[in-house]
Amino acid sequence: MKILITGSAGFIGHYAAMHYALQGTEVVGLDNLNDYYDVNLKSHRGFISGFNFQETEPGQIVKSIKYDNYRFIRGDLTDKNLVDNLFDNEKFDIVCNLAAQAGVRYSIENPYSYINSNIIGFMNILEACRHNTVKHLVYASSSSVYGMNSKVPFSEDDKCDSPASLYAATKKADELMAHAYSSLYKIPSTGLRFFTVYGPLGRPDMAPDIFIKAIIEGRPIRLFNHGNMFRDFTYIDDIIQGLSTVIDSPSPSGTIPYKLFNIGNSTPVPLLEFIKTIEEVTGKKAIIQMEEMQPGDVIMTYADTTKLQKEFGYKPQTPVRKGIEALYKSMLNL
Repeated sequence: MKILITGSAGFIGHYAAMHYALQGTEVVGLDNLNDYYDVNLKSHRGFISGFNFQETEPGQIVKSIKYDNYRFIRGDLTDKNLVDNLFDNEKFDIVCNLAAQAGVRYSIENPYSYINSNIIGFMNILEACRHNTVKHLVYASSSSVYGMNSKVPFSEDDKCDSPASLYAATKKADELMAHAYSSLYKIPSTGLRFFTVYGPLGRPDMAPDIFIKAIIEGRPIRLFNHGNMFRDFTYIDDIIQGLSTVIDSPSPSGTIPYKLFNIGNSTPVPLLEFIKTIEEVTGKKAIIQMEEMQPGDVIMTYADTTKLQKEFGYKPQTPVRKGIEALYKSMLNL
């Protein structure tokens, strides 16, 4: 099997690529190495994978010095010629699209980056899959598509037509685009709605990393909506196990070979309780600064994983405290 993993220098993409590289699968990773957050973190992930990202040139495919079966290309999904040539040359069996412009609040500041990456970039992936024999397209969606839904837990069968942010709207658009291509061209596709993923080497703009770093450094933590927020924190190992289970299972079939699943811990945690756990793990007291609700934010995320359990017999289950302990330890060692 040969798999393309886009966003392979990103948080989830790095872990996914490493999972398959360690298995001996032929892996090609693609990432544009943008500076949405500290590129040194992406460089560190690259070092772990056997690449020196700082020496890679756009469009150049380089081989890992640690894994003979893992290659990397620096490129942007919005570059249609690059994507088409890559698919033509490599003949991928599986495509795992984890590349995206992430972040809810950043979509207020820089909306066009979301259209370029999440819409145009994904369109180029769909077109490349259409014109090549790809056995399965698996792509990242987000719990953000549920918006301000008041019914909990969030089910894949719930209506998702009221996004609270442009980021959420682009992720919902990806699901609709994938459904259209599965219907028109019989491309087997599976979308995965991830719920607040965290863990070592995670994104520094995510709440777990922000909170732990602030507590370590003695800086205030900004709690929006006066702390009345709940998040279904899902540890990275659980995400990768769920992702790989979907990839390694038979691809969707039928009149429209399209499926959609939540992957979350199914245990929403109040942010104040989450901070209390960090205090216990770090042995330090948090300085909390209460603020009003931010545009684009949602009060709660809560995954119903019934469909995932029924189809694959899998459910994320890492306790939040265990995940925080692992994240804290990794941050101390960076």
